Amino acid sequence: MNLLFKIGFLDISIVNIIDITLVSILIYQVYKLMRGSVAIKIFLGFLSIYLVYLVVNAARMELLSSILGQFMGVGVIAAIILFAPEIRKFLLIIGRSSILSNENVLQELLFWRKKETNAFNITPIIEACKSLSGTSTGALMVVSRNTELKFYAESGDLIDAIVSKRLLISIFNKYSPLHDGAVILYNGKVKAARCILPVTEKEVPAKFGLRHRAAIGMSEATDTLVLIVSEETGQVSMAKNGNILHNLSFQEVREMLNNYLTGVDIDDKFEMISPFTNRKLKSRPAEA
Repeated sequence: MNLLFKIGFLDISIVNIIDITLVSILIYQVYKLMRGSVAIKIFLGFLSIYLVYLVVNAARMELLSSILGQFMGVGVIAAIILFAPEIRKFLLIIGRSSILSNENVLQELLFWRKKETNAFNITPIIEACKSLSGTSTGALMVVSRNTELKFYAESGDLIDAIVSKRLLISIFNKYSPLHDGAVILYNGKVKAARCILPVTEKEVPAKFGLRHRAAIGMSEATDTLVLIVSEETGQVSMAKNGNILHNLSFQEVREMLNNYLTGVDIDDKFEMISPFTNRKLKSRPAEA
């Protein structure tokens, strides 16, 4: 063991430094995952008790260490039950960021196929958004780059039709039986309509309704870009990775869609959801 220095009765080595660093990164990532939800308070409570347990155990306080040790043993089972949704979300994030989660990558590895781009003509989506926004017609569109999202597509009505402006407007017409739910777009096609999306458990600003909450929840669970047209204001928003961009111009929507479909990292352009701070709304250009 490569000893670096000593702190009292503790021997600090290179391995200890790496171990502490990795644990700190893991705890920070878990904190980011749960920030803004009720679960963060429970997590901080467990973390505080565990830190106290480590201190009393290192100080050889036998009685208190034994009591806290028994609590921590039961606490692991309790934590799994209490944090079941967060654990599921954490595993989903790991799974969707894994190289093996990309169906196209698997095909390339197995069959040595040439990599193809999943970009397609997004003009019908932009034109449909303009019409829907102009008439304050609510819409929810999930754009997927890597997968067909069969689980969510099967919750609605399968369509498998080429994307067009008229088709999207017809689906989201308030008198259409397909308007209540989300549309899933993949590889230039409308895979399904009237799809049910998971709703986020985060605390979000009051100005965001159920449509925005579903968009944020879907972006948390999958590696998708979700497009929202507000029924109340006609404003266009986008959600990705649990974050949101509000009141976008149509030129911004086009750029974000193009970047996402061509594999450009756009996560840093989205704002974190906070129930206490609202972004100052900007005026949207009349044309883009």
